Amino acid sequence: MDSFLFTINAVFPIILCIAIGYFIKRINLFPESFGVLLNKLSFRVLLPVLLFKNIYDIKDIRALGNYWQAILFSVGVILAFFIIGFIIVKFFIKDDRQKGVILQCIFRSNFAIIGIGLIELLVVNLSGEQVILARGIGAVLSAVTIPLFNVLAIISLSIFVKTEEKKVSPKDILIKICKNPLIIAVALGLIVISLRLLIPVDADSNPVFTLRYFAQYGTNDTFIYTTIKYLAQAASPIALIALGLGFSFSAIGRLKYKIILGTTLRVIAVPVIALLFAWIFKFDMLYFPAFIALFGTPTAVSSVPMAQEMDNDTELAGQLVVWTTISSSITLFIMILVSSSIGLL
Repeated sequence: MDSFLFTINAVFPIILCIAIGYFIKRINLFPESFGVLLNKLSFRVLLPVLLFKNIYDIKDIRALGNYWQAILFSVGVILAFFIIGFIIVKFFIKDDRQKGVILQCIFRSNFAIIGIGLIELLVVNLSGEQVILARGIGAVLSAVTIPLFNVLAIISLSIFVKTEEKKVSPKDILIKICKNPLIIAVALGLIVISLRLLIPVDADSNPVFTLRYFAQYGTNDTFIYTTIKYLAQAASPIALIALGLGFSFSAIGRLKYKIILGTTLRVIAVPVIALLFAWIFKFDMLYFPAFIALFGTPTAVSSVPMAQEMDNDTELAGQLVVWTTISSSITLFIMILVSSSIGLL
């Protein structure tokens, strides 16, 4: 029951923020262009700050080497579903502007927002040292998979669309990756935490100066980090309200088969197959909280502003975020219940 209540508490704020945006749209509080502007604000400022903060909050980048098996497994699964999704959309989706949207829905989860919080719930039955290790696995996987998600999302949203009646070249895709605000934010985060290794440490092995003081979490942060934190906290609500502003129930009938395809693959097929292979490869139970959060959460909210910025079907992207989020409240509960019953949690 705790797991069910958590998933409800995790996904309902997302749904309510979307509903607020939809209500604002219905009462014509702002012009139609307001949602487009909010998406631009999210994509170019707020979401990059959120990603930078997520990377910066990793205490020690050297922890990446301690969990290479989990990293290799997670990257392999994500790439496998990217390839499988590419084949599916190539042959079953006719509209080029919808192919990339469905593809990123298949492989890309909401690990950064819902996933990290989900891990906190799933480790409550572990011992003190096990809790630290399980949380560490989640932090390490976020440092690797979130950049990977964004790179693959850019590729997904670029390879099918045409620019002036010509297919986008590999060079164009590489330029888009390098210029993408989310990728730049992740790169800056990795650079900063790498440079942090050069800073002298105190008796508790904490750097003598950083933007945040890890020994006293959240109490003595510098004004720079506090500003970053404020902007990061605004990223998800603003993106969700913008999604609500662009949401339309009338689009469901027209897009229902694509919504069903994307939602089924995202919240059922991908997590079931990924967790089955994790069990086959005999990963320790400490890894499963992170795996459930990584593969079982709904599609990322940032997929909508990315679709808008890269001239893909923003309406379909929004529908997929809404319906994968609603569906995941049920599928996550079932995954957690089954995993607990067979000793994986």
